[in-house]
Amino acid sequence: MKLLRLHALTPHHQIPPTAVTIGNFDGIHLGHQAMIRQLINVAQAEQLKVLVMIFEPQPLEYFQGYDAPPRITSLREKVELLAELGVDYVVVAKFDDAFRSMSATQFANILKQQLNAKTLILGDDFHFGKNRSGDSDFLRQYGFDVINLDTISFDQQRVSSTRIRQVLQQGDLALAAQLLGRPYSITGRVLHGDKIGRTLDFPTINVALHRHKPCLSGIYAVDVQCMELPLTEKIQQADSGQMGIQGYLSESLFGAGHIGTRPAIQQDRPEWRLEVHFPDVSANLYGLLMRVTFLHYLHGERNYPSLQALKDGIADDVIQLRQYRLDTPRFPF
Repeated sequence: MKLLRLHALTPHHQIPPTAVTIGNFDGIHLGHQAMIRQLINVAQAEQLKVLVMIFEPQPLEYFQGYDAPPRITSLREKVELLAELGVDYVVVAKFDDAFRSMSATQFANILKQQLNAKTLILGDDFHFGKNRSGDSDFLRQYGFDVINLDTISFDQQRVSSTRIRQVLQQGDLALAAQLLGRPYSITGRVLHGDKIGRTLDFPTINVALHRHKPCLSGIYAVDVQCMELPLTEKIQQADSGQMGIQGYLSESLFGAGHIGTRPAIQQDRPEWRLEVHFPDVSANLYGLLMRVTFLHYLHGERNYPSLQALKDGIADDVIQLRQYRLDTPRFPF
């Protein structure tokens, strides 16, 4: 699969004829997957390449900034999921003032001249161009073959990114997994943090979020895989004799995950963090790319009155999550 930036493309860029779909695709959920499958089927029948255009930032992030809905998936996660589905090209359009001011005709010209689009598969309420002036009928009149897909339902409710955000915020990880077609996870590299966990005797890894804010917060049981090498191999190199608690997935570790703004810690400017404590592990994991899969919601963030109270609270959380691992011998969903 090839990742392309729209601003770097010219009318002479050598993209073969394509079948195209366009959208935010936040979450790459069941509805998105149905659209991609249909896109692939059409592309194969018409001997076209499969191209997905996404926006970065997502339009509401451009208009609303921090107040925009939280992200389900980062750009990297979207691209990886689209590649797994069999997409040939992902084109990232920078959503800025120039892009939002583009007329419907200018946007259609991009599809024709730069993306070499022949067939479009779009949602049933797709609009584009300044003031949302363009729609599927406009594109048909412009000469494209356009197929509109109905929304996908689950339990007689529409599958949408909005619904999945709500489900994640409620801590219903099993339903989120059903709507996504996979367990919910966040992928990021291990960064240096402020080392507060060490002072509390609960060292953590700090995983980059790559989003203005996440869809969930609180304390969770998590399963963590390293995307570059087996975690067990890295831990064995530490030669500490501590191998941690085996996870559910291949070469994974079970951990106690915290995602939030840490209200119990004095901070000049609170920021969102994803931190994971691995019981019975001592190893240097900085710089590694990790996938943190959320398994079980324990409770929301708590504003403890002191660092000692915070330490006691973390200790109790770890005890409860260890017990969850013992009580749940198989992957929960």
